[in-house]
Amino acid sequence: MQNTIVKEDYVYHCKQVQSGWSSIDWDSCDVLELSDTVTGLPPKESTEVRACWNKDYLYVRFLSKDSNIVSDFTERDDPLYEQDVVEFFIDEEGKGTRYLELEVSPNNVVFDALIENDDLDAVKGLNKAWCFQDLLTSVDSNREGYLTTYISIPASNFIHPLHEGLSWKVNFYRIDEDLEGTREYQAWSPTGKVNFHVSSRFGTMVFV
Repeated sequence: MQNTIVKEDYVYHCKQVQSGWSSIDWDSCDVLELSDTVTGLPPKESTEVRACWNKDYLYVRFLSKDSNIVSDFTERDDPLYEQDVVEFFIDEEGKGTRYLELEVSPNNVVFDALIENDDLDAVKGLNKAWCFQDLLTSVDSNREGYLTTYISIPASNFIHPLHEGLSWKVNFYRIDEDLEGTREYQAWSPTGKVNFHVSSRFGTMVFV
């Protein structure tokens, strides 16, 4: 039986930047690392995430080691979660019952939806008709076997303007399939089970 390792507090300080997407100094942004979502142990292939913001956009970057890319979907809102994907959940109100889900595949295909959850951490509503407006994403690969996923979300998509001191409940995830076909589920704040929709386990993003 594997021991579950779950830290009590996950807080990410999202730094304000003056520059736009193309000139962000990502090394100056705080880094968070994903772990196995069940055990909290280090994953087979690493994933790090950095984020930053200005009054107009929220920027997110995933850097993922990927030795075996599995990505066949081509249309927006295809079930990307059935293959390799990175994911970002945003709960602006912090209640755990209504949040935004964004996924990006290695082929830069997007899935986005408005999720309704219940007190048992189970999805009771999934609205795929909802989508981020003017979302920008891209995925780059290199010879060392890393994928870099860039996400730029206009602030107009959110309930409140982006500002210093704003706080959201969020989680970052990844699904990664190895050469043997085994899928690994990674999370920033481990959920303790193979289920990303455990909203009670979301961490906190603070805009600084």
